[in-house]
Amino acid sequence: MAATGQLTVAAILVAAGDGQRLGAGVPKAFCEVAGQTLLEHAAARFVAHPDVHDLVVVAPPSLVESAAALVPTAAVVAGGRTRQESVERGLAALPDGVGAVLVHDVARPFVPAEVISRVVAALSGGAQAVIPVLPVVDTVKRVDESDVVVETLDRTSLRAVQTPQGFRRAVLVAAHAAAGGSAVTDDAALVEAFGVRVVVVEGADELFKITRPWDLALAALVAGR
Repeated sequence: MAATGQLTVAAILVAAGDGQRLGAGVPKAFCEVAGQTLLEHAAARFVAHPDVHDLVVVAPPSLVESAAALVPTAAVVAGGRTRQESVERGLAALPDGVGAVLVHDVARPFVPAEVISRVVAALSGGAQAVIPVLPVVDTVKRVDESDVVVETLDRTSLRAVQTPQGFRRAVLVAAHAAAGGSAVTDDAALVEAFGVRVVVVEGADELFKITRPWDLALAALVAGR
């Protein structure tokens, strides 16, 4: 693994969630697909990528040693009570000299190398924040608290957001500090609120998120290709 030009890139793999909706009896990152945990599948793709210099895994506190055994090339830290706190702990564990960070949810284990490359290329080109996205293909409606449709949204300008999301390290650290305890579903939302322009690049279908039991069946198909 090496630095890209003058920009040294690290990845934070967020693996601290409990995965209750998956119902697997273990935290989601430690579920196995095709003989490997989701954590191993995701980590292997970052370890193999030439643009990624360092890797930090944020694991459930009770499984830090297990995560370290699964990904021996990574620094492993205990996650917090929220996703935001977990990412902050990952940021604190980054080595000096890292200028850009990719934040990735292990629930999306099959990361194509070209998506990582697109995110890093945009950062190297001057972007402060970059997210991979896909067009929204379903019709999307907004409903009120009574479950009544109030609006059909124009999907031509809508995008489904994936990870890894890439940021200049200083920008992401500052956005987390400014956010306090805000509850957000991704780091781009913090950066947007901080006033930083977020650039999009093309994502990939195989970057789907494993959330429910039937997603594991699709994951097994992807892993076996």
